[in-house]
Amino acid sequence: MALVKEIMGRSMIEKPPFLPSNTLKTIHHNQNLLSVNPVSVRRRISVVKAAISEDLAKFVKAEKPVTFKARAVLTVRNKHQEDFKETIVKKIDAFTDQIGRNVVLELYSTDIDPKTRAPKKSKEAVLKDWSQKSNLKSERVNYTSDLLLDSDFGIPGAITITNKHQKEFYLESITIEGFACGPVYFPCNSWVQSTNDHPNPRVFFSNQPYLPDETPAGLKLLREKELRDLRGDGKGVRKLSDRVYDYDVYNDLGNPDRGNDFIRPLLGGEKIPYPRRCRTGRLPTDTDILAESRVEKPFPLYVPRDEQFEESKQNAFSTGRLKAVLHNLLPSMVASISKKHDFKGFSQIESLYSEGLPLKLGLQDDLLKKLRLPNLVTRLHESSQGGGLLKYDTPKILSKDKFSWLRDYEFGRQALAGVNPVNIEKLKVFPPVSQLDPEIYGQQESALKEEHISGYLNGMSVQQAMEENKLFIIDYHDTYLPFLDHINSLDGRKAYATRTIFYLTQSGTLKPVAIELSLPRALPGSRSKRVVTPPVDATSNWTWQLAKAHVCSNDAGVHQLANHWLRTHAAMEPFILSAHRQLSAMHPIFKLLDPHMRYTLEINALARQNLINADGVIEQCFTPGRYCMEISAAAYKHWRFDLEGLPSDLIRRGMAVSDPSQRHGLKLLIKDYPYANDGLLIWEAIQKWVRTYVTRYYPDPSLVCNDRELQAWYAESINVGHADLRHENWWPELATGDDLTAILTTIIWLASAQHAALNFGQYPYGGYVPNRPPLMRRLIPDEHDPAYMSFLDDPQKFFLSALPSMLQSTKYMAVVDTLSTHSPDEEYIGERQQRYTWTGDADMVEAFDGFSTEIQRIEKEIERRNRDMGLKNRCGAGVLPYELLAPGSQPGVTCRGVPNSVSI
Repeated sequence: MALVKEIMGRSMIEKPPFLPSNTLKTIHHNQNLLSVNPVSVRRRISVVKAAISEDLAKFVKAEKPVTFKARAVLTVRNKHQEDFKETIVKKIDAFTDQIGRNVVLELYSTDIDPKTRAPKKSKEAVLKDWSQKSNLKSERVNYTSDLLLDSDFGIPGAITITNKHQKEFYLESITIEGFACGPVYFPCNSWVQSTNDHPNPRVFFSNQPYLPDETPAGLKLLREKELRDLRGDGKGVRKLSDRVYDYDVYNDLGNPDRGNDFIRPLLGGEKIPYPRRCRTGRLPTDTDILAESRVEKPFPLYVPRDEQFEESKQNAFSTGRLKAVLHNLLPSMVASISKKHDFKGFSQIESLYSEGLPLKLGLQDDLLKKLRLPNLVTRLHESSQGGGLLKYDTPKILSKDKFSWLRDYEFGRQALAGVNPVNIEKLKVFPPVSQLDPEIYGQQESALKEEHISGYLNGMSVQQAMEENKLFIIDYHDTYLPFLDHINSLDGRKAYATRTIFYLTQSGTLKPVAIELSLPRALPGSRSKRVVTPPVDATSNWTWQLAKAHVCSNDAGVHQLANHWLRTHAAMEPFILSAHRQLSAMHPIFKLLDPHMRYTLEINALARQNLINADGVIEQCFTPGRYCMEISAAAYKHWRFDLEGLPSDLIRRGMAVSDPSQRHGLKLLIKDYPYANDGLLIWEAIQKWVRTYVTRYYPDPSLVCNDRELQAWYAESINVGHADLRHENWWPELATGDDLTAILTTIIWLASAQHAALNFGQYPYGGYVPNRPPLMRRLIPDEHDPAYMSFLDDPQKFFLSALPSMLQSTKYMAVVDTLSTHSPDEEYIGERQQRYTWTGDADMVEAFDGFSTEIQRIEKEIERRNRDMGLKNRCGAGVLPYELLAPGSQPGVTCRGVPNSVSI
């Protein structure tokens, strides 16, 4: 803590190195300097008081103000790699800097100038050493500028930067030295554009947090202007250099100018409700005025400039790995592999990891460089025949037991500890009941009967088993049934709407006991509903394996489209847009949320461009095909923000009941539920940290109600960002500190732990396609189906023909490997940039240290649990440990790590 206070300038009297000697004598004469011990003002917000002593103030009043010199140190982050044009422009800027085309600073006081009644500010100053340091190759370069100030200047609160160079630069931070209060810090982390692109100066505020009503008089106009600039006017096409945050509907997923196959419905609005996304303002397409024209790969899509990936992230993902996969590798795979080529055996799938996949093309050097990052490929080279060999890393699901995926135990374990552990529910009614409108979809009575499962219940009736919390269900019937006619008419796509019943064994594991497969109506050679139960012979064994594969395909679609994309990517974007538009960088809540918003707008834009767009990766790789995003939109109709927090979600699914006597206020129905057990530890730590932070600034409910920026943020997130659900009565109120704590905890949970649990296991579990096929190509034949004889003759061949083809599988594997990768600049929960200067409130820095310590303790507890032989869903022979909620990770595909934000 001493180090923190020293950095904050809250302990000791330093000799200010740039004050004139006569001022220094006066300052040191007075031992009651106000800045030595900052006074806790209203709600105990630490505010640095004054730069000069009372004696000096009297001296100044009697005489004229004394001029002293302060120094600004700007930390600029260099690019690691510059193209030829950037190098030339950099040299030109170094030259013109010497003749007046330079970087200009003005420092603003927190006080008003009594003469002009305007904010008090310094004279303009320039960076004096730009040209001398232009050739430095270090990652960060410090530039300095001397500021001449009057002794009655007050405390620095803001600084403006005017960049007269041709090239933008990334400003990491500014430190002002020379004030008696000690250094004043300005966290920036922003691109400063040339006046050629944006003529107005950029403003940056010090790290001192202020609620709107506590804004010092000298900063009020700057605070308001900065927010107006960030909101923009909602007009025009956005330039890549802009910093404007605004809303739009999802009207850019299709490309009607390419033909009917690329038309997709508009998402967002009364017809198809959906969250809003960041507005780009592009012109409409030629053939549909309501559809926004597309920017196709590899050209970048607009997001506000500061939301774009930093260079290391770009190299790892945006301009590097993903683009290499999408633009180079996937086309080469299409050229090399027949679309209808099936795997000939399981050994051929395994050979992708041991031997590799031959590609019939000459690979370019730049592709080799872009794919050199670990884990996507461990070997990619040109052979003497002019081809290449793509070798995948072995997915974690095969690392301990390559046959585990076949076992019912593993099928049930992954419902609790796999990549999608959030759809398992307590079975409350048997047979299950559909909520679909019978006037549209007909009577949807379940085919499940008590006799299907009674033999697996240890002598209990179904009613008894439900009362004793022994039966659970994963129900995708209502999600898929409305779309099945469309899906099954697609070439090479076949799906059921599935229900799976699980029995909780005495050892705490789940055993699947019945799978219901439903179709809207009977297709030739098939029944509209059938129930498949665990096998009793060879034929039923293969039928059972096919049924489980269809369940996994349903699960993969719901996981990707509803739980992962909708709930952690799309639903969070409105809260982020509104935060930038309505919360000043000085606002304490913005400072709290800032690390949890990093990169999300950029990754969502890349998804619209490459992944969820018409004929994009998601449509190509998942069973619903062109109907993927419509399924996502259908899920949004049932999305509720008030149930997105972990405890509420567990209770909603019947996986827990309220119990004040328990540590987290609830009792799990399945004690060994790794996702829930580990998640509750992280939820509790986030909640405690947020409550401490909120209490600091809002000790009284009236402060929450009267905070106009805070109320505007929340109201706009709902009324504009989630406009289609704005009239729902379940939105939480924002009237007290407890309300605010609950809302912020939910947002931070979704952006960090929930996203991590759903994202970083995609390749470790799905990289072996038979374990988790993203699509299926054949229904299960019965005795009346012409394909039934071929199924009997060679069931393994039939099973493999029902899975994705070799081309579909290898494309999917390449993409989910990339999506499961931690980049080198990942920032994990409990970490944050500029750890000791992100806020000027030293007590909150200390509280954050406590949060970080708790996260480290949680990591050790998770490691302990993964060694506990009594927890059979995470420990045992061939059992994968559950590490998706282990907070820390190395770069690459690790199947662990909780980043602060939705960053991939």
